[in-house]
Order: sequence, then structure tokens, then C-alpha cells
Amino acid sequence: MAHAMRAGGLVGEIVGHAKSAETRAVALTLFCDRVTETAAEAVQGADLVVLCVPVGAMEAIAAEIAPHLKPGAVVTDVGSVKQAVVDAVAPHLPEGVHFIPGHPLAGTEYSGPRSGFATLFQNRWWLLTPLPDTDAVALARLRSLLEAMGANVDEMDVARHDLVLAVVSHTPHLIAYTMVGVADHMRRVSAQEVIKYSASGFRDFTRIAASDPTMWRDVFLTNKDAVLDILGRFAEELFSLQRAIRMGDGEHLHAYFTRTREIRRGIIEAGQDTAVPDFGRAGPPSKGV
Repeated sequence: MAHAMRAGGLVGEIVGHAKSAETRAVALTLFCDRVTETAAEAVQGADLVVLCVPVGAMEAIAAEIAPHLKPGAVVTDVGSVKQAVVDAVAPHLPEGVHFIPGHPLAGTEYSGPRSGFATLFQNRWWLLTPLPDTDAVALARLRSLLEAMGANVDEMDVARHDLVLAVVSHTPHLIAYTMVGVADHMRRVSAQEVIKYSASGFRDFTRIAASDPTMWRDVFLTNKDAVLDILGRFAEELFSLQRAIRMGDGEHLHAYFTRTREIRRGIIEAGQDTAVPDFGRAGPPSKGV
């Protein structure tokens, strides 16, 4: 966000905070005007406060910064789960501070202060889940900022968000972690062979499974009802395919794969990915772009 805001000349001063002194030093070098040792100090006088921490850490941060937020400030977040964030943050914020939960559907498997780049949000969805009493002017200001960073902004109910993300993000990540775990435990195939002969499918599983473990631990613990619901549906679909394979039902398999291929085409048509062949992944994003 700092890279994108600076590139667009969208803000006056960017102040950052992180637990690690090393992270603070890198942030100050790459994209922050000031970096503070405490979150409380960082938010003083801020018009916009963005909570970019794992969902499990949201409540502690909210409690720390609450007494130091100025009236009229907007507080948002980038958590992948929304109900848990609302429950953790909203009770701590004082009257006159506008809390607008958010979630950018953009990112890579890389984490840390050197992994950001200014074009991350270009043509990517940024979901806002305003609460019933959200101030319309504050919402419009935040929306304008996000759109200026290149994002497509949409609004969604908190509960609906958590269910939709369980389908399109959370459960796929869990499946990727599981498949990589299966390969790791295969005693008949050495790790070297798994890596050496990785085709695009398993390669993409490992890319997804390389995401930050703390973040994903918190996602599954805080959105467990929706994830368990989707996992149940996944198990039913998997059983149907398992039966078709066992029975040699090629017609069922072909029809199923034909329907699911249309989903991929829809994603490409929506501009959320490209159809250009990719037979070898590019490296990590350049540092400090």
C-alpha cells in the first residue's frame, strides 16, 4: 500500500510500525517517511490507520492504538477474515473513529517488507465490509483512495465475505497445504524426485503452500465454520469423482471437467489472470519497487 500510495502521490506522510527492529529498519529505507517503535505512537494524528497483522493479533493492536486515535480517523484492515476482525477490533475503538473492515484480494506467496510493489492492486478486487453505522463520507474517502491505487472496490456483507472467501481462497489453500503434505510423507518417492519432476499442478500447490504460516493458521481458526462447510462440500464432490474413476465412468468425468474448465475461462475474461502460457514461474517480485 505504501508503494502504491507514494507512486500515485496520494498521501502526505506514511508512518509505519512493526514488532521487529529489522523490519522497521527495512520499512524506513524502502517506503516509510517515519517508523515508530510502538503502534500507539504510529497512529497519533493519522487520518487513515491500516491494520496489516495476522487476524489473531488484531485485538491486541486495536486495544493499544484506541486511546491514541484522533476523532474522525478511519481505521481499516487487510485481514482475510472479516467477522473475527470486527469482533476483535470494533469494541475497542472510541466514538468518532470510523472502522471500515477491508480485504484486498491480491498478494503473492512472498512476505516481509521487501516483498511489496506498487502495482500489486492493479485490476484486483478490494472488498470492503462496512458496518450498519458506517459513515458514508468516510466510506467514500477510503473507496476513492483504494481506487486510486488501481483496485476494483466492492462492498459485501461480513458473513457473506467469510463464506465466499472460504470457497475462493481459504479452502484452496488448505487443499494445497494438504497435497504438499501428502507428497512430503510419501516414503516410496524421495523429496528429490518430487522436486525434480514437479509438473505445473504440484508446482502451483507448492507456491500456494509457501504462504505465511502464521497468517493462514489464524485464517482457519477464525473462519472455521465456513471452511468446514466448504470442506464438507468438497468431500462430496471428491467422492463423486472417486466413484466415477472406480466405475470407469468417462462420460461423467468429461462432463465434469468441461463444466469446471469454464470457471477458468471466466477468470481470464474477467481480467483476473492471463491465458498466456507459463511453463516456468517468474522469480519473486523485485525488492523495493
